[in-house]
Amino acid sequence: MPAEWVRHEATWLSYPHNQNSWPGKIETIVPSYNLFIKTLSEVETVHINVLDDTMEFLVKAALKEAGAFMVNLEFHQFPTNDAWCRDHGPAFLLNRKESGRRALVDWKYNAWGGKYPYDLDNLIPQRIADHFGMQAFLPGIIMEGGSIDVNGCGDLLTTKACLLNENRNPTLDQGQIEQYLCDYYGVDNVIWLGDGIDGDDTNGHVDDLSRFATEDIILTAVETNKNDINYEPLQENLKELNKCRLANGKQPTIVELPMPDPVIYEDQRLPASYANFYLANGLVIFPTYKCDNDTKAAHIFEDVFPDREIVGIDSTDIIWGLGSFHCLSQQMPE
Repeated sequence: MPAEWVRHEATWLSYPHNQNSWPGKIETIVPSYNLFIKTLSEVETVHINVLDDTMEFLVKAALKEAGAFMVNLEFHQFPTNDAWCRDHGPAFLLNRKESGRRALVDWKYNAWGGKYPYDLDNLIPQRIADHFGMQAFLPGIIMEGGSIDVNGCGDLLTTKACLLNENRNPTLDQGQIEQYLCDYYGVDNVIWLGDGIDGDDTNGHVDDLSRFATEDIILTAVETNKNDINYEPLQENLKELNKCRLANGKQPTIVELPMPDPVIYEDQRLPASYANFYLANGLVIFPTYKCDNDTKAAHIFEDVFPDREIVGIDSTDIIWGLGSFHCLSQQMPE
């Protein structure tokens, strides 16, 4: 599996439609979500899963009004239960020996331990494989795209809180799961972190915590307020990263990302994090939360990604669905 910064042929999305994921608020996420698609469409193809003809017609009209580059949008009537394409979509692979040859991994998906309906979501990777006539590997175990991050050079980031949770693969131990990661993502070295952030219903996806920015730079979220519930788990993850080594034996450079101010809606702490950014062709698209640390995060992204345009898009309403732009997207490499 190549790193996210490798040039994309496209990004895959599943257009939001499930009212239960944003109860009382789904209409408010549309402007930011459509801006996300508009921004992507300016630099790469965007494949969008929709339910049916009616939804396709309505989404096309909305995106045209939003100014999206329509020639770069491709719609697929592949019905989904929800919008979280990072987790129910495939992991795309490149063949190391044959340039341009791709395949995908069709992991099983159970909506983060059976928390929500997932029958349609679980079909998406095979439908994409069939669409392209692409080889699909079938490991036969539960795995979500947001639970891992790779640098394309043999290293993978993940968390014990998620992958070792009994609601995923209770018959497998850490060593067995690590072997699956190595076999199907093509990595040699797994870096295990601990717990996730408060409000995350995925049991600790790493894409809210720590992400590779280059082969040897890791961005990691850090909370500075000692009274915040996220302070201790993020400090523990920082300690683990400062001790870890890459597959090449070197110590990675760790760059700290601030956490946004707490985002609370209906008395619920939401998993707002700047680590849920997405690398599109020539861009870093990151969630903003209407607080001062938005600017601090933007400056860090500018320093770490000097050759990319930094685009912040408001995620204050989107995060009510308990995820943001990285959770909503899945890259398809050239």
